[in-house]
Amino acid sequence: MESKALNYLSLARKAGKAELGEEPVGAAARAGKAYLILVSQDASDHTWRRAKSFAAGTEQQVLRLRQTKDELGRSIGRESLAIAAITDAALALAMVKAMEPSEATAQVTAVLEAKAARLAKRAQEAKAHQRNVRKGKK
Repeated sequence: MESKALNYLSLARKAGKAELGEEPVGAAARAGKAYLILVSQDASDHTWRRAKSFAAGTEQQVLRLRQTKDELGRSIGRESLAIAAITDAALALAMVKAMEPSEATAQVTAVLEAKAARLAKRAQEAKAHQRNVRKGKK
């Protein structure tokens, strides 16, 4: 089940919707673009504290995975990876839903579902606005 979740991380990387490594994750989090920050099981305490500080005061979610740095790295084609961020709400939600259910993932899922719904509504409103601009409002 967890390998399916890691497949979503690989998909996000290929789509350009993932930031990998501490510096890119920090930049994405400060810009408010990271929806989900992932930290490997064997990452240092310093990395875990940094990840939590990146998300402090925001609705960005932080999860500690059950995979090691090596397993996380192999899933995206690297030797190792301690921290990553997903910058797409739908991909982040799909990844969390693919993980084993726990109290932490349930809380993250609730927040990401609300964000994904808001973003979908905004996209629908923008599409309607564009249609109104082109054809005129009826």
